[in-house]
Amino acid sequence: MIFIDNIEAQEVLDSRGNPTIKASVTLSDGSIGSAIVPSGASTGKREALELRDNDSRFLGKGVLKACENIHTEIYETLVGLSPFDQNKIDSLMIELDGSDNFSRLGANATLGVSMATARAAASSLRIPLYRYLGGASALTLPTPMLNIINGGSHADNTVDFQEYMIMPVGFECFSEAMRASAEIYQHLKKILKDSKHITSIGDEGGFAPNLKTNEEPIQIILEAVKKAGYKEGEEIAIALDVASSEFVNDKGIYSLKGEGRELSSQELVEYYEKLINKYPIVSIEDGLSEDDWEGWKLLTEKLGDKIQLVGDDLFVTNSKILQEGIDKKIANAILIKPNQIGTVSQTIQAIQLAQRNNYKCIMSHRSGESEDSFIADFAVALNTGEIKTGSTARSERMAKYNRLLSIEKELHNPIYLGSSLFKR
Repeated sequence: MIFIDNIEAQEVLDSRGNPTIKASVTLSDGSIGSAIVPSGASTGKREALELRDNDSRFLGKGVLKACENIHTEIYETLVGLSPFDQNKIDSLMIELDGSDNFSRLGANATLGVSMATARAAASSLRIPLYRYLGGASALTLPTPMLNIINGGSHADNTVDFQEYMIMPVGFECFSEAMRASAEIYQHLKKILKDSKHITSIGDEGGFAPNLKTNEEPIQIILEAVKKAGYKEGEEIAIALDVASSEFVNDKGIYSLKGEGRELSSQELVEYYEKLINKYPIVSIEDGLSEDDWEGWKLLTEKLGDKIQLVGDDLFVTNSKILQEGIDKKIANAILIKPNQIGTVSQTIQAIQLAQRNNYKCIMSHRSGESEDSFIADFAVALNTGEIKTGSTARSERMAKYNRLLSIEKELHNPIYLGSSLFKR
């Protein structure tokens, strides 16, 4: 029987230069799987806990305690077990931690080991990670959501909304969708440069110009789409990540500081309604704050049959919270971030719950990333149909897209859903 022979952890650096964990699992047959854990900047308060050292190293952001938890308790619990029972491995770590949000061991510790175990098992069987996690049904290349203009907590500018994304929905295959996206990105850069805007980029590779309103980025993106020779609405759609929890106050009022406006939940919903009637917007993420469930209910009633309404901070990849949203008919899609919940198995459970209830799933990176491309395989494995992993810039973002290009080449007759996701 093949078993887990060794587990190691190392403190490495993410794309923002902050420490994170690289976990490695070695099996008795010599197979090795490694994984690097990402980290978010805009985080929901119900996310699983990322354990940090809070000492003098790295401004308190070191992860040596989490690494030590891997070398001691997690090692002692998992060594000698079969790597091929992912749910058992993850369940044992959940039980070992004993908290609701991995506050003792750290979700960064458990997720690193969970992902590394899956990789080691796939390596032992000599099959790709997407095939190991998804079996014969892993056939769908996800439609990318490319963040090409940044605002909010992802950039130091006057734009309130966190991400302005393009979605290549009118193409037959993933590679053509990526080509169009890369061309639009280059045209966008030229437009911004010609207009004397700064063309430095944010955490996820998008540009961060100082613009007058939250509507102006959409207009500039659509200009770039046109100059690149593509059709807005038919071939390229717009998606927004508003991240509204970042600009709501204690009284439930949303402050659009860039525009000097304060809006109630109802007024913000009306604001979105005007935007989607004016522009080819097919998806809005975190349109209202994670605590504004009444506002979310109104948003879903008004726009849920027209566009994709994605819960990120709202659901935090948590099956229990997602079930509450399903029961209350709130939102119609969920953002999937494995480090919000802490293990591969729990992530799979959230995806499957969403899919059973006709909620769309978007596999997602974090703003603090690495060269690890686990989520690319994960998106194909679970047929999420969509992936959000930054613009066509910064190597830690391109690692995911390039992995998907490789998977497309490997698969026989892969599916690319494209515009079928968003037919109104």
